[in-house]
Amino acid sequence: MSHDYQRVQWTPIKKRYDQWIALGVVVFLAVFIGASLTLQTDGVTLNPVQILIRAFGTLAFMMLTLILCIGPLARLSDRFKPLLYNRRHLGVVTFLIALVHGILVTIWYHGFGDLNPLVSLLVSNPRYDSLAGFPFESLGLFALMVMFLMAATSHDFWNANLGPGLWKALHMGVYLAFTALVGHVVLGVIQFEKHPLYVVAIVVAAVSVAGLHLVTAWRTLRQSGTYAADGWLDAGPVDAFVPSRARIVRPARAEAIAVFFHDGQYFGVSHVCRHQGGPLGEGKVVNGCITCPWHGFQYQLADGRSPAPFTERIATYETRVDDGHVWVSATAVPFD
Repeated sequence: MSHDYQRVQWTPIKKRYDQWIALGVVVFLAVFIGASLTLQTDGVTLNPVQILIRAFGTLAFMMLTLILCIGPLARLSDRFKPLLYNRRHLGVVTFLIALVHGILVTIWYHGFGDLNPLVSLLVSNPRYDSLAGFPFESLGLFALMVMFLMAATSHDFWNANLGPGLWKALHMGVYLAFTALVGHVVLGVIQFEKHPLYVVAIVVAAVSVAGLHLVTAWRTLRQSGTYAADGWLDAGPVDAFVPSRARIVRPARAEAIAVFFHDGQYFGVSHVCRHQGGPLGEGKVVNGCITCPWHGFQYQLADGRSPAPFTERIATYETRVDDGHVWVSATAVPFD
């Protein structure tokens, strides 16, 4: 947690993370360019600029697909959470890769006429009523604009000033960007490519993103709690709890509750982090504080307050153990 806004602190972990991103980008571009130059068929010769356009575009699409898979993967297995902690770094790099792709496309195909290149890109093909000839460039431009807004507002300064609700709603636009990008790639392939590998790659990417989100949604539905006659929720048998971890229950039409087991006691708290709406119950107890898995915001177990000098606070819920099961009240303890 950080008490105020500072320049990015390049910790050793962040440096290693960014070094791996940079290495991955360089390796992918080198392999893609090398393969494109080696595997060109007779009669189909690509200009080096066209190869770069395809390389950066393919990489941006793959990186955005990975970004959308990280969240559900981290919910399915803790081993993916290191990817989650610095996901914003990956998002900014993805935007920069997509920006290079967009700049190359605009200059190469629209930069040598009388019209402004951006104007030319938007008006050169007005066939919006044709599927085969649809101006897929406009979908790519829309996706790039959405990614720019997310990259530009990725710092916590914008989260604090826009508010967590608006900030998160803005960043949910990544799904609009991905949908537009799928359309951009599919329609581009229809017009220019015949190799089935492109279609297979697009289908695998779309199915992976949709499938992982459906699986995590199904697991979420399974977390709905069973009510007792007095309105308490069954959080599960005592032997199902893991020390310093939580089980999550979801009251009907109410905020989810995370029940943590720590030092032989059970603590019920809100499942929603006040920073960016992160899944607090998927974190763990560190130094006596619940630590959000997204960005490390912390809350005390007993009262839900962030340790001083921070002022954030989450709702807490009474718990009890009855007949080998842990129960949590569906009504939050009133703030004092």
